Amino acid sequence: MRILTVVGARPQFIKAAVVSRALAGRAEEFLVHTGQHYDANMSEVFFEEMQISHPHWNLNIHGVSHSVATARMLEAISGLIDDVHPDWVMVYGDTNSTLAGALAGAQYRVPVAHVEAGMRNGNLHMPEEINRVLTDRISTLLLCPTTHALDNLHREGFDTHNGMRLAVVGDVMFDAAMYYLQYARPPKVELPKKFNLCTIHRAEILRDPQALRETFEALNTISRTQLPIILPLHPHTAKVLDAIGYDLAKSACIILPPTSYFETLWLLSQAHVVLTDSGGLQREAYFLNKPCITLRNETEWTELVAAGVNVLSGTNPEKILQCYESMATYHFDNSDSHLFGDGHAGNKIVDLLLQTV
Repeated sequence: MRILTVVGARPQFIKAAVVSRALAGRAEEFLVHTGQHYDANMSEVFFEEMQISHPHWNLNIHGVSHSVATARMLEAISGLIDDVHPDWVMVYGDTNSTLAGALAGAQYRVPVAHVEAGMRNGNLHMPEEINRVLTDRISTLLLCPTTHALDNLHREGFDTHNGMRLAVVGDVMFDAAMYYLQYARPPKVELPKKFNLCTIHRAEILRDPQALRETFEALNTISRTQLPIILPLHPHTAKVLDAIGYDLAKSACIILPPTSYFETLWLLSQAHVVLTDSGGLQREAYFLNKPCITLRNETEWTELVAAGVNVLSGTNPEKILQCYESMATYHFDNSDSHLFGDGHAGNKIVDLLLQTV
């Protein structure tokens, strides 16, 4: 069996590492890196430290609009399908790379497997939500991380579509965290003994200068008056901050360059509270028993909010500070430790791939 795997962003490298390990010796995998995350700390380091094969192709598509990026990726991936003749195209998550890979597979009548299918937050102003919905619609095998994701697909009528197969396999990010935690290591910088961890990168906040400034206002207040905030800064976030004239040198947060996955795991394991707009970090905080504040008005991971381990703050400074006061004293009792499967999602995905063709 031949599988063409399409990745492009940091979380996808982590997810693909899990499935690639499970595929070894059972199928032939061809890995395409679209180039969506092109900074060395955001891409190359993952292949090195996670000990997975480097991509067969790097398309180097980045620095353009969503529509242009998706179109260029679609064109390039279509050509690779012509060359490889895969039995499956496999895509992960909700990025432009995800949609482009799924479109290429569907147009060439190659079955598409969508890892992390069924996630919804209801906000179609977010590019990620559009990508999720469209990718699910044209996929053949919808691999859900949670029962809630499967329920979303049932509500949308996916179980009535001929030729589609739906399955709950668990979250490959959980597999990754449990497997790679043994390799966690601190960044090579001096850090305070106690700290919070924050990441910001979503387009929704970056295209709203007022929301971005207000978020940093709250982060600075927490960092000055509570515990320092460690903020590994995404390159695009840094570029946007510079464009709106925000002086990072005056921030009370401790700004780091992008951290590797192993460094991020270590920071998570030591953090007091996690503040983020990332879907991945929300779950990883839960995996490591850390309370989380999501700097958005909605989340696709509603299970975490229902469990009380995650709260939605939006970007209002007062609301962020209120949420921090609440979560800073939260006692994490891991009341539902099976929200994201049993740590064997990768093997379940490969079993289904082999069974379905």
